[in-house]
Amino acid sequence: MKLHSMWQDYPDLAKQLTTTLHLMEDVVKLKNKKVESAVLDMIHAGGKLLRPAYQLLFAQFGPDQDEKKATALAASIEMLHTATLIHDDIVDESELRRGLPTIRSTFGNDTAVYAGDYLFICCFKLLSDYSTSLKSLQLNSRSMEKILDGELGQMDDRYKLDQTVDEYLENISGKTAELFALSCSVGAFESGNSERFAKKAGLIGQNIGIAFQIMDDLLDYQADAATLGKPVLEDVRQGVYSLPLIYALNQDNSQLRPYLEKQKHMTAEDTLKVQQLVTESGGVDYAKQLATEYTEQALKDIRKLPENYFNTKENLERLTTQILTRKS
Repeated sequence: MKLHSMWQDYPDLAKQLTTTLHLMEDVVKLKNKKVESAVLDMIHAGGKLLRPAYQLLFAQFGPDQDEKKATALAASIEMLHTATLIHDDIVDESELRRGLPTIRSTFGNDTAVYAGDYLFICCFKLLSDYSTSLKSLQLNSRSMEKILDGELGQMDDRYKLDQTVDEYLENISGKTAELFALSCSVGAFESGNSERFAKKAGLIGQNIGIAFQIMDDLLDYQADAATLGKPVLEDVRQGVYSLPLIYALNQDNSQLRPYLEKQKHMTAEDTLKVQQLVTESGGVDYAKQLATEYTEQALKDIRKLPENYFNTKENLERLTTQILTRKS
């Protein structure tokens, strides 16, 4: 079991994340051992574990330091995230995830649906075992609703050439940012902090999540397929338009429209041309600037957090800055 190399700079957090992965392994027990193996392979396929990391970091601010509970809740967050990825792959008909065949491409959509549903059950089983009140269960259920709203919004906007930046931000606020917000708020609340503090933590997570998703979208225009672990601009073929492309379309869609109207029939040459046109239109620069603004707001609020002997503020600031400069 190997963590992403980024955690070498956070040795204490790396130990907790390793424990989190072990716990996830222990919880995943399926009668169908091939599917169980595929779920475990996905869990260990090189994900960055950012969401459980933020959950664990915000847990350090509370008066109730219970590492077993913190790692269990971190595991529940990552299992929820993994479940949404499996379901995403079904909707997007994805063949690869993190450079490996997706569960749907290996076992079919039916099995993938059940695998994702099973991880939702695992998530709530851990929550029910370790949450001190119904508040965390309420937060999770509300977050799942917002995540679904974001997914449905993105689905409604497929192949929409006049999509606005505000519509994009609304979709990713649910689809991606909500899980970051949940990680931070649950970490803060379940370690004994007030609901007010947990809400502040959630707002920080929301801004981090938006910046993360914008940067994820930018990588499609700055990285190659080997680095991404999936075909470049595959989302565009599926009609999922991200911020750089939306910005370019809002400037002038006359050159992009002929390529995008091919939809799933876009060729590799078509996607390269779309990359070029989006970059030339300023879409990449605009997205980078917006990601910077959301990151800076998160950093501003992190610097207002209380000091503690874990140096949590410094670690949060360093980790959040890393997200903006990542290459994969």
